[in-house]
Amino acid sequence: MNQKVFDIFAEICKVPRPSKHEEQISRWLQSFAAAHGIECVADEAMNVIMRVPATPGYEDHEGVILQAHMDMVCEKNGDVTHDFMTDPIETYIDGEWLKAKGTTLGGDDGIGISMALAAITDPELPHPAIECLFTVDEETGLTGAMKLQNGMLRHKRLINLDSEDDGQIFIGCAGGIDTLAKMHYEPVSVSEAVCQRSGLCSVSPQGGLLAVKLRVSGLLGGHSGDDINKGRANANQILVWFLARIMPQTEVQLASINGGNLRNAIAREAEAVIAIPMAFKEQIRIEWNHFVAQMEQVFGAVETDMRLDLETTDMPETFIPADKAYRLVMALCECPHGMIAMSHDIPGLVETSTNLASIKMYEDTSLPCGESRRGVVEINTSQRSSKESAKHHLKWVVEQALSMACDEVTHGDGYPGWTPNPSSPLLDITKKAYIDLFKSEPKVLAIHAGLECGLFLEKYPYLDMVSIGPQMYGVHSPQERLSIPSTDRCYAWLCQILKSL
Repeated sequence: MNQKVFDIFAEICKVPRPSKHEEQISRWLQSFAAAHGIECVADEAMNVIMRVPATPGYEDHEGVILQAHMDMVCEKNGDVTHDFMTDPIETYIDGEWLKAKGTTLGGDDGIGISMALAAITDPELPHPAIECLFTVDEETGLTGAMKLQNGMLRHKRLINLDSEDDGQIFIGCAGGIDTLAKMHYEPVSVSEAVCQRSGLCSVSPQGGLLAVKLRVSGLLGGHSGDDINKGRANANQILVWFLARIMPQTEVQLASINGGNLRNAIAREAEAVIAIPMAFKEQIRIEWNHFVAQMEQVFGAVETDMRLDLETTDMPETFIPADKAYRLVMALCECPHGMIAMSHDIPGLVETSTNLASIKMYEDTSLPCGESRRGVVEINTSQRSSKESAKHHLKWVVEQALSMACDEVTHGDGYPGWTPNPSSPLLDITKKAYIDLFKSEPKVLAIHAGLECGLFLEKYPYLDMVSIGPQMYGVHSPQERLSIPSTDRCYAWLCQILKSL
């Protein structure tokens, strides 16, 4: 095990670094540079650039940029108490794997930073001039790369250290765009909900209704780019499938629905609270048992720890109006999720996909004081494609589906893809370095996940780029694990590339 790389990573794990909250890790990187006498600048976005000169004999060689991102996806299991804004990531070794206790590990992309810092502080490693670019907010908007100013980078070659597959070189990635939809509603009481649904205002709502919580948990989740074609279930989708099944045939009242977390993570958990007339109690349980059996048939081979639970709960005080609740569930059913198309140009590459990432409910606090409170259901989705036209078409499809229920649908700025360049000189050097070390050919691929490389090309169109990284599984989920032997191989590969440059 390369102790220096893992020692640096252990220090990084002590520093909170959620997306959009990179203040502490940005300061830590600047302190690291100062402690090692490395030239360092931070821009207004908190991106950090370190510069080290060439070692003797490499002064006339073209320099290189090593790039990784500071932020991490913050996901945890439902039974874990962890504050990502203050608590360190608790890591442990399980055989050949480095893991975290109930949370994401942050190997994506803390290990990329660690390898870059290990390389530039190794007095025995010969290399040309190096710039290290560490960006903020890659996971939730790529705003660090977007805000990187022209003229900040001095070199024409860039090695991105944000890939997660051993022995593979990536030379292209998908572009993406996020869609945010909101449904505003006036909450109704239990009695109002009964009246709206049945018209029987004389019914005693408390005596005639049973509150039930539906919960989906134990799913694998994962990266909405890398894992979208692996047949994994989406907890949001499973939940709304059941609600859509029972709503037309029973007088169900929807009180709440919440699921998923981040736009680039497949939803692992979701739950809803409903109220049903006592007359439908047995029918709902029978329907649920049938539904559970069907979901096990569909996903059981992949989702071995999937749990679908139905239990009674306390009666909620308010509900979503029946007509809006029905339209919401049907809109979510119509909203696509998963792989949409495979690439015709690159065998095995997902071309287009979308992720029904999260459904969240909260109270609208923007209304003036004194006005009746209003509820909001917020839906986040993320579309990816290596073709710009397909990305924007899918964005429109998602908008049309969610507009069935939502009064507000907006789209993010999006980010461009990175078009592969199989004639890249840096690619040739990277391949040869791998062959020299390991006596086998690396795979050269494009990736469906988003990388910052496409944004760098917009500002520095002359850049020659590749992306490499060690083997990781389960990124963007608490199942994230980093291969220790693969990290050693990847760092040795990086050092060989720097020597070869």
